[in-house]
Amino acid sequence: MNAWNWGALVLILLVFGLACALGAWSARARRIWAPASLLLLITAGILAAAPPEVIVEGNGATTLLVLTGGLLAIAGGGPLTALVFEAVDRREPADESLDGAAAVLRGGTWIGGLERAAIYATLVAGWPEGLAVVLAVKGLGRYPELRAAEDGVRTGAAERFIIGTFASVLWAVACAGVVQMVR
Repeated sequence: MNAWNWGALVLILLVFGLACALGAWSARARRIWAPASLLLLITAGILAAAPPEVIVEGNGATTLLVLTGGLLAIAGGGPLTALVFEAVDRREPADESLDGAAAVLRGGTWIGGLERAAIYATLVAGWPEGLAVVLAVKGLGRYPELRAAEDGVRTGAAERFIIGTFASVLWAVACAGVVQMVR
C-alpha cells in the first residue's frame, strides 16, 4: 500500500472515530460509541506508526487530516471523560455523579473542549511546552472553586478535577500523536 493510501486509511479511521465521538454525547449511547471512538483512534495510531514512509501529500490532504484530528480531539474527549467518571462512580447513579461534578465545577464541558483544542493545537504546531501553559492556566483558574468546594465538606471535587483533566488531556495527546505520525 503506498503512502497516500495508508494516510487516507488513517484519515478514514479518524472520520469514523469523529462520527462515533459525536454519537457518544448522549448518555444512552456513551457506553457503545465512546469505546468505539477510542478503538478507532488506537487503530489509526497503529496504522500511522507502522510504516516509516507514511506521508500525506498535498496541502488539502494535510489540512483535512489536521482538522479531522482536531475535531476528534475536541468531540471525543467529553464522552470518554464521562465514561471514565461512570467507571469511577459505578456505585452511584451516573446522572447523580455527573450532576454533582457539574455543581462544583461549572462549565466543565466547555472548558474541557477548549482545553483539548489548545493541547491538540500546541502539539500539532510543534510546541509541546504549550501543554504546560494550558494545564497551568486551567489549574490556576479552577483553584478558587476547588478550594471553596473542599473547605469544611469533602466533595471530591479535586479528585474529579484531576481525573477529568487526565482523561481529557490523554485523549487530546493521542489524537495529536496520530496526526503527527502521519504528517
